Amino acid sequence: MKKNRTTHRMAKLFMMIFTILFVVLFGRFFYIQATGEIEGVNLEKWAEKKRTSSYTIDADRGKIVDRNGMTLAYDRPTYSIYAIVDQSYSKDSEEPLHVEDAANTAEKLAPVLDMQKQEIISQIKNGKSKDRFQVEFGAKGRYLSQDKKEKIKKMDLPGIQFTEQAKRYYPNGTFASHVLGFAQNKENSETIEGIMGIEKQMENQLQEEDGGISYQRDKYNMKLLNPEEVIKKPQDGATVKLTLDQKIQTFLEDAMNQVDENYSPSQMMAVVMDPKTGEVLALSNRPSFNPNSRKGIDNWYNDVIAYPYEPGSTMKIFTLAAAMDAGVYDGDEVYQSGSYQVDDKNRAIYDHNRDGWGPITYDEGIQRSSNVAAAKLLWEKLGPERFAEYYKDFGLTEKTGIDLPGEESGRLLYNYPIEKITTAFGQGSTVTPIQQMMAATSIANEGKMMKPYVISEVTDPSSGKVLQKTEPEMKGEPIDAATAKSVRGLLGEVVTGEHGTGKAYQLNGYSVAGKTGTAQIPDADSGGYMIGRENYIFSFLGMAPKEDPELMMYVSVKQPNLEPSELGTDPVSDIFNTVMENSLRYLNIQPDKNQDTTNVEANKLKDYVEKSASKAASELKEQGAHPIVLGNGDKVQKMLPKSDSSILKNERVFLLTNGTVEMPDMTGWSMRDALKLGSILELKMENIGNGYVYKQSVQEGSSISKGSYLVVELKPPNQDSSEADSSENQNERSMQQSNSDSREEEQ
Repeated sequence: MKKNRTTHRMAKLFMMIFTILFVVLFGRFFYIQATGEIEGVNLEKWAEKKRTSSYTIDADRGKIVDRNGMTLAYDRPTYSIYAIVDQSYSKDSEEPLHVEDAANTAEKLAPVLDMQKQEIISQIKNGKSKDRFQVEFGAKGRYLSQDKKEKIKKMDLPGIQFTEQAKRYYPNGTFASHVLGFAQNKENSETIEGIMGIEKQMENQLQEEDGGISYQRDKYNMKLLNPEEVIKKPQDGATVKLTLDQKIQTFLEDAMNQVDENYSPSQMMAVVMDPKTGEVLALSNRPSFNPNSRKGIDNWYNDVIAYPYEPGSTMKIFTLAAAMDAGVYDGDEVYQSGSYQVDDKNRAIYDHNRDGWGPITYDEGIQRSSNVAAAKLLWEKLGPERFAEYYKDFGLTEKTGIDLPGEESGRLLYNYPIEKITTAFGQGSTVTPIQQMMAATSIANEGKMMKPYVISEVTDPSSGKVLQKTEPEMKGEPIDAATAKSVRGLLGEVVTGEHGTGKAYQLNGYSVAGKTGTAQIPDADSGGYMIGRENYIFSFLGMAPKEDPELMMYVSVKQPNLEPSELGTDPVSDIFNTVMENSLRYLNIQPDKNQDTTNVEANKLKDYVEKSASKAASELKEQGAHPIVLGNGDKVQKMLPKSDSSILKNERVFLLTNGTVEMPDMTGWSMRDALKLGSILELKMENIGNGYVYKQSVQEGSSISKGSYLVVELKPPNQDSSEADSSENQNERSMQQSNSDSREEEQ
């Protein structure tokens, strides 16, 4: 009986336990069925995810192009290398699919990746010892060019594979670097992000949006009958068109490179504008950098817009304009040059010739760049208060509003009489080059002052629809048209007059109106200014043609290394004259009727497409051009530059025929000509260095076709290849110094 009671109790206990378990399980199932969740996970979504395949469709970041549509920045495919080290990957394969021979693999990869053989062996062995499936090779194994990838592929190394990713590429190398800036891949991401310049300024417009495809599948990865396919189209970033002109910018870059090599200045700034619209056609600084490698970024600031400094005598342009506009200027009036002191409480100021030139007229004083003339115009003719109003009207107290990041404004130092007087000739108060350029548009543009800008328009790359467009904007009229013409007339005499300081800036065929400047450099140690004939910022602000300026340019060169026979104007005029003369001809600006045009060679190209190649080459030679016939066909299929383009004497004109194309010898070609070849043949190009071609990856005479890969290496003139390889890391040459008593030395 006792045993029976125990059995019944145990049976009841088990029944209770089973009942509780049943209720819990049933409740759990009921809860899952009702809510569709387990531990916060939505089962329906989880199942949908498990049976859904998704693929990303990559989009490209927007291009940056110049005013003529030439590409200045775009996304280029690059490759990262990795090695499969898991032996199981080669299972059921007759040939090894993983790295078997680490030593042989390392020996072949090391020179291409610029790595040590042992370093590669260690990476592979370390991966195997840790049972990894694959290993990578660090920074040197990422962002490989198409050329390097092809070299490695030809080695046919087991286990060596590649992944593809986009990298921002700048085909012109060191070209308007502080304008374009650069973009780079985010850390641990394939997303490209703008870091400086236009790349940063226009990030929202340039940024792409990847697309994708998703569909439901079965366990065999086959689409279901109702796959619920979703397609999201990729959206490439917008195309940003700049006002820069690639050809004028190249003129500027080449000229600055030459001066950099010949004079090793510590800094250079230059900008070319259309004074009628405010469009910036070219802008460059030194030191500069190559945005592809980012080597040599010593200066992250765009100095043309972000470097306020005491400009020196270029400021006399606006002192003169203010006096003329106010009706207080008499160019024939005589004053005593040499020195000027308003009263006993203020120190005297001096001309760069401290003894002066005796009694001279104000017109002669402007030609000679007399500080005393500028000081007397401000203090005695205009009055400090009235001059301050003109100074403000010229926009010199505020930022211009140019559409580039990082703009700074100068500072007006105008509290004491001596500060007001020195402001008249560019000492004490500071301005930026772009502030001076905006103010000077009023001189060139009949009194109308135009806001400078760089972004022309933003367009949708698919539809071509214009999303944003910049129109010329007038910032004010500080002077009238008659004053502007009179100022240009006198500034023309600065260049051509008997006593003019700007004689070095005369152009062949075009009249120039402009003003020289020699700014002193503050010495932080002494609290005064640096001394020595080289310790100045030499500059020139000029416009041409004088009567109706089409171009305006500012150039400054700081602390150039000068030979005893050289003047501070030499490096500045080398840049100004080269760029302005070539640019005016390129734009087909008619020379002045009263100017010598002997050497002016600007022709418009005829249309030679479908014409005889030999006849076209012959006619181009007669025009003074340098024809390059590509292919052995008898008819021209394509030409570059295109018909109606203006060409200069000895400029290369490429004629593509309907025959087999052989690679020409590119030795000595400029980067611009190399890019033309790449464009007309539709090659995949990569350039290394700056200057002129001295090495090419495809040998002369080799057959070449559309889509071929071409690498060209460039170096500055008179520099051997070993120097070219290390040019980006060279230090500037030391500055020569010599004592000088001059307070400001106008050359």
